[in-house]
Amino acid sequence: MLPDIDSLALFVRAAELRSLTKAAEASHIGLAAASRRMQLLEHRFKTTLFERSPRGVELTAAGAALLPHAKALLHEVNDMQAEMRDHAGGRKGALRVLANTSAMTESLPADLAAFSRMNPDVRLAVQERWSGEIVRSLQAGEADVGIVVEGVDTEGLETRGYRTDRIAVVMHSTHPLASAPEMRFTDVLDDDLIALESDASMMRLLTQQAVIEERTLQLRVQVRSFEAVCRMVQAGLGIGVLPFEGASMMAEALGLAVRPLVEPWAVRSMLVCVKKERAGNVSVARLVDHLVGARRG
Repeated sequence: MLPDIDSLALFVRAAELRSLTKAAEASHIGLAAASRRMQLLEHRFKTTLFERSPRGVELTAAGAALLPHAKALLHEVNDMQAEMRDHAGGRKGALRVLANTSAMTESLPADLAAFSRMNPDVRLAVQERWSGEIVRSLQAGEADVGIVVEGVDTEGLETRGYRTDRIAVVMHSTHPLASAPEMRFTDVLDDDLIALESDASMMRLLTQQAVIEERTLQLRVQVRSFEAVCRMVQAGLGIGVLPFEGASMMAEALGLAVRPLVEPWAVRSMLVCVKKERAGNVSVARLVDHLVGARRG
């Protein structure tokens, strides 16, 4: 017999809170009942999952091995319940969409809104991730459709072109480069740079181009969001490097200038990706066709 879902949920809460008492409170059950559930779970697996002490609980090696499996199972159960709610409510499908920051900041919200209006029977669950994370999630079957920047390894996925963006420099409107006739990458390599975290695909591209120029990026601050880059630039910590459209949406309100880089490599293509086994799903195919068509709209 398989362990029950409620006991696994209690196990995960206890592991994360490092306290069975707090896990019992979060689960709205008494401590005695929670202890009994954990004893039955350990009996089911014939191994000890927690080391108990006056300070709380710590996972044993067996408990640490169980934790990711329990989380994955609870995630699948949650998805199952959400999809069944959609069917019960007349919404017949649910698609999990992961998109990189450039797409989320630029055209994707409007494209997804248009798809939802035309396909009210399909619910979209959308999350923002780095391109590399998106590929790994698609390969693991944790998402249905992904939007990534071209250049990441998409082995095992089917890809189609979506949109393009161009890397740009963000600076105060009073910066000497703001009035330059054109902006080249080498023009900014002596300045302190405010940029995205190293996991961002754009940062890998900029680092590669700096190496080609036999230069080094003068990274002063690295953050996770476009807005944070612009705020740091506004505060005078350096100049920023971001996709042109995403930066332009924020720059005017902050008194910043946005100048696109003229080099051909600064134009990046975005791809719609799906796992090959999911490409034949009717709802997935409709969404992919819509996004690819939006590029030409």
